Amino acid sequence: MMKLGLASSVEELQVISRFESVRKILLSDRYAVHRDKPLAYWALPSDRRLPLAFLNRTLDDLLHTRFAELSETPGIGQKKMCSFVQLLARAADTDPSELPVDFACFRENGRESAAREAAQRNGFDPAGVSEVLWSQWRASVVKHRLEGEAVGRFVSSLRNMTRVIWNAPLGEYTGRTLAEIREMKTHGEKRVRAILEAFHSIHTLVAEMGALDHLIVRIVPRLIDRAEAWIGAALQTPGVPNQTEILERLIRPLLEQVRIDATRQIANLAESRLATGESATSVRQAARAMGLTRARVYQLLNEINDIMMVRWPTGRHLMYELREKLRAEAAEMADPPDFSQFEAAVELFYPGSRRGAAGPLERAPAAEPEDEEPGPVQKEVLVR
Repeated sequence: MMKLGLASSVEELQVISRFESVRKILLSDRYAVHRDKPLAYWALPSDRRLPLAFLNRTLDDLLHTRFAELSETPGIGQKKMCSFVQLLARAADTDPSELPVDFACFRENGRESAAREAAQRNGFDPAGVSEVLWSQWRASVVKHRLEGEAVGRFVSSLRNMTRVIWNAPLGEYTGRTLAEIREMKTHGEKRVRAILEAFHSIHTLVAEMGALDHLIVRIVPRLIDRAEAWIGAALQTPGVPNQTEILERLIRPLLEQVRIDATRQIANLAESRLATGESATSVRQAARAMGLTRARVYQLLNEINDIMMVRWPTGRHLMYELREKLRAEAAEMADPPDFSQFEAAVELFYPGSRRGAAGPLERAPAAEPEDEEPGPVQKEVLVR
């Protein structure tokens, strides 16, 4: 334990002096909102030598306890007292306006959150997420009514997250602290990291965004936005686009999205299925080239559909609508263009039924619970 007395070291005296200085700041009226929160609110996953005995105690309790008494707590030595004071200093550096108001306020009366991120980050660092930041991120999701949206829609790559939470609603986590999420069954570091990244992405986009009654903002993956914008224009334009335009404006962005979200094996399979002419690969040829059964190839193809259902749930409707338009207009042409690559793309990304799920000769293995067919098409992600 840390001994106080005439023989106190210079370092000990410095810690005491800093404690008294920070204590005076935190006891001022301006920081009243801080004092009902536990010390753990300002701890980071990367912190070392944390004073565990203090983490669940509120700042108000700690600040009204004499330094000598705190230093005599079992398991608290000089280094942990230094860490304790550093956490208090971190709390003092957090502007009260950055602490979000109660989430219920957004639902009940539409009050605006005064939360602002203390430091602008160029990238996402899961080790640097404190309860303060996490509260701000959750507040952004609740404020813009995004609780019903899937976690997987907002991460940089589905490949980096556990498949079973691709479609987990954000609202499953908006009412939980970081500590509570980490205590959830099956929520290891990989799963927690994906959840944090999704909330961070949303907060980064909408934290400083105001609101207008006549406008709304939609959040969508960049590549999906390119494909969707082109389909929207194509549906409104008389005539049929040529094969090159369809390839560059629609198929390539979707293939690039698959390459971001899927394994190299799946991405290569997708590209081989959409090759033109005789170079297009059948399931039988793909199975032989990859050394897999046809049933396994069908499973890989179904994963492509699963990815698209997370990234672009409205894509099925748009792709099928475009297909009907092209078929109808091509039927009126004396020399219709070749749409075989587009037809293959529709079947690849949004098949009419689960591939390999039926048939007397080929039967795919039973799907695991997390591989079941996704539910109905979701709404667009609208930021209100």
